[in-house]
Amino acid sequence: MTIGPPGPPRASRDPYRSGAWVVVLLALLFAGVVRARLLSVPFERDEGEYAYAGQLILQGIPPYRMVYNMKLPGTYAAYAVVMAIFGQTVRGVHLGLLVVNAAAIVLVFLLGRRLFGSFAGAAAAAGYALLSLSQTVLGVFAHATHFVILPALAGLLLLLKGIDSGRLRTLFGSGVLLGLAFLMKQHGILLVIFGLLYFAWERRRASWRRFVVEGGLLAVGAALPLALTCLILAASGVFGNFWFWTFHYATAYVAEVPLAVLPIYLPAAFAMITATTMLIWDLAGLGLLALFLREELRDARAFVVGFLVFSFLAVCPGFYFRPHYFILLLPAVALLAGLAVDALRRLLSETSLARAATTIPALLFLAVCAVTIHEEARFFFHETPLEASRATYGPSPFPEAVEIAKYIRERTAESDRIAILGSEPEIFFYAGRKSATGYIYMYGLTEKQNYAAIMQQQAIREIEASAPAYLVFANVFSSWGPRPDKGTPIFDWYEKYVADHFELTGLVDIVSQDETDYVWGRDAAGRAPRSNYYLYVYRRKSPS
Repeated sequence: MTIGPPGPPRASRDPYRSGAWVVVLLALLFAGVVRARLLSVPFERDEGEYAYAGQLILQGIPPYRMVYNMKLPGTYAAYAVVMAIFGQTVRGVHLGLLVVNAAAIVLVFLLGRRLFGSFAGAAAAAGYALLSLSQTVLGVFAHATHFVILPALAGLLLLLKGIDSGRLRTLFGSGVLLGLAFLMKQHGILLVIFGLLYFAWERRRASWRRFVVEGGLLAVGAALPLALTCLILAASGVFGNFWFWTFHYATAYVAEVPLAVLPIYLPAAFAMITATTMLIWDLAGLGLLALFLREELRDARAFVVGFLVFSFLAVCPGFYFRPHYFILLLPAVALLAGLAVDALRRLLSETSLARAATTIPALLFLAVCAVTIHEEARFFFHETPLEASRATYGPSPFPEAVEIAKYIRERTAESDRIAILGSEPEIFFYAGRKSATGYIYMYGLTEKQNYAAIMQQQAIREIEASAPAYLVFANVFSSWGPRPDKGTPIFDWYEKYVADHFELTGLVDIVSQDETDYVWGRDAAGRAPRSNYYLYVYRRKSPS
């Protein structure tokens, strides 16, 4: 199978090849400048989790021993690699994201070029650069979805090459890369399934022997990353925890939201994530139409439509539709937007405007990019990293976590443990101190799922056994989710435990978007918070 119009090798008949690379380089430059300006934006809590887990990996501590979470360990390992290269800092992690995103932009171009030619590929790359940078999908934060996209795109590009060439090692490599995408986050399994189904579709007329050999290597490659991970975790003695959290608890988690919410949650989420980039999404819609109207694009239909459908399905598990989940859909959208621009070029070349067939689509796409950039100009060019954090996440205590961690770090030894009642694992990373419990998120303890009561008791036992030097309580909605009843056991325990063993030494009061009160030492005991978003910092009482 050959995707794209038939004819001589593309290198000899693609007049846009060199110019396309210029566009890609400009897209990389723009995205790099914006990301570099915001390298210091404080971690949000998912980044804090990945960074803390990566920090532990670099200390020789495997995932799921001191960090309990339902996420697969690929992103933990990716963070460890990034921090080993660029440093264990916020800037280091975000510099790693800059590199990962730049590689994804190039892969979108290469995929678009293979499917539709360099003109479309260049527009797709520029479109993806803007879409993946957008504040509406939390694009400057190093979420796991960015780390899913990179191996997934590389795997799909190899898949197309392997199908064309029939080279077994190429198909095996494609499977390995798709398997790595799944290892970064469970949502990636949909892209693995797409790769396998697309291979089966393309090889449906092949001999059974060829189908089995090639398909078997592709499937073995896809399974290999998870299989090796299971062996490593088993050798580390944490396989039981890994299996419970990533499969048993994850299953309970995705079952919490009923299907009935889909017509409500999805349109609301879509409106939010397209608020500033709608013109690119409109182009994608036109590209989808062109895909079926232009006969020369027939060979690409199965891949593009399949990629779009399975990318959308990858957003859907659990029906949570969080903004950064939509990053998984952006490469397919960008490819369709690039196709729309190229389809207009092809259409004009068949009319009396043939001389302007390149100029008009290029200027149109440039205008779309300009409007999109203008929509987010404040975020891209003007907000400081602290302002960007607050503008994106509201009163979540992400800037405050830096100061809290600094206060604790300066008053503790490396061997001391700290406890956080709330979901702010970034504090552990900043402080360089280990958690008193593996429950670095409190969400699971108060969710309406069968394991919640057991989790609360386990967290209580671990905290008491660790005797933390400091304890932080976060009275912030986003740190708990829907606030449980005061009668929830862990809250009753917290009030008694603090009264018996700790004294208040810090009040961090998030008064407004621009003002946070920090009160330390004895002054904290007599100060009442002015807002509904505050954190208490407690120090263990000296033995009497």
